[in-house]
Amino acid sequence: MKIGLVTPYVYPLPGGVNQHVRYLYENLRLRGHDVRIVTSSHGLQRASEGDIIRIGKGFSMPANGSVGTITVSPRFLSQVHEVLDREQFDLLHFHEPFVPFLSLVVLGLSTSVNVATFHAFGGFSPAYQIGSRLMRPSVGRIHGRIAVSAAARHFVERFFPGDYKVIPNGVDVARFQRAVPISRWQDGTKNILFVGRFEARKGLLDLLKAYRILRKTGCQCRLLVVGGGPQEKEARRYLMTRKLGGVEFLGRVGDEERDSLFKTADVYCSPATGRESFGIVLLEAMAAGTSIVCSDIHGYKGVVRRDREALLVPPGKPKLIAGALAQLLGDDERREAMARSGLERAQEFSWERVTAKVEDYYGFVIRRLAAQGQLPEGFHADVPPSPRVPLILA
Repeated sequence: MKIGLVTPYVYPLPGGVNQHVRYLYENLRLRGHDVRIVTSSHGLQRASEGDIIRIGKGFSMPANGSVGTITVSPRFLSQVHEVLDREQFDLLHFHEPFVPFLSLVVLGLSTSVNVATFHAFGGFSPAYQIGSRLMRPSVGRIHGRIAVSAAARHFVERFFPGDYKVIPNGVDVARFQRAVPISRWQDGTKNILFVGRFEARKGLLDLLKAYRILRKTGCQCRLLVVGGGPQEKEARRYLMTRKLGGVEFLGRVGDEERDSLFKTADVYCSPATGRESFGIVLLEAMAAGTSIVCSDIHGYKGVVRRDREALLVPPGKPKLIAGALAQLLGDDERREAMARSGLERAQEFSWERVTAKVEDYYGFVIRRLAAQGQLPEGFHADVPPSPRVPLILA
């Protein structure tokens, strides 16, 4: 099939949705499909770069406790018409279709089969409130709906009721297995790793408080911090005023170094306070063979299992985070057992398996439309045959 993956976030800038789109693109191509990525530009990117098609300009804005993107263009309609007429997609797969305005315009003009994946999870969301209202005229144009987790499905159903297939995010297991630990940090001191944006919902300050408790109780360990964001000055001030050593701020690092840091860590810690639809970083830690301490929140429960791949603690509780970290750092046997369980668990989320589930769902949606005599006029591919094992909506 000719497939277009539509992401409202400027591809390939870092982010969970864009990472998802990247691996889905690569693996759908490996399965024989002709695939394009439809996104916006930000800065001086060219309008077209191989299989990447850019429409409009993306601007950053606060969203769901983080930073999102809004795409605008004075020529939206003509640009989208031109792209759709040229590419002749059989299927368009929208990622976060409520994010204004790229997806809304493409969906409104699409003559293809339209599938949407919902990644977000949170409390009150102005973006979803506004987006769901803007999308009401186009709701019927979405033929299939995917959520990356039960938490994401529960969240989006509040704005957009309907049937959803839960298909999780994936992880490149082989990539993490190839990674090599960084010798600089292999000096006998146990390493705790944090990877994430420095913002309140990621819980970095709670982790720093927990780390201080560990050090005060005599635990000889090191904290490696990867990322950046609005709380960086506050985090550094916390360390300076308390003269807390053993914390290394590594900034934003490349993929290869990041993979190696996961391999270097003895424990990965994600103290997020909520609004996480899915724990991609937890998958990455498991694929690297690293034990985990993380918050007991909805988006993480579908990824790790309590006391098997991770110790789960209530969010916002530094003393409990410190206690869980101390347990794993002080028990090599338990830490190694969790690492083995994590490696096994990660295989279930390999991108090969996830992409196969997405492809099966495409087939399910297309066959349903064909049986109802409702295939859009833009669909020109063969109708996929039914799988031997029926696809069940979760």
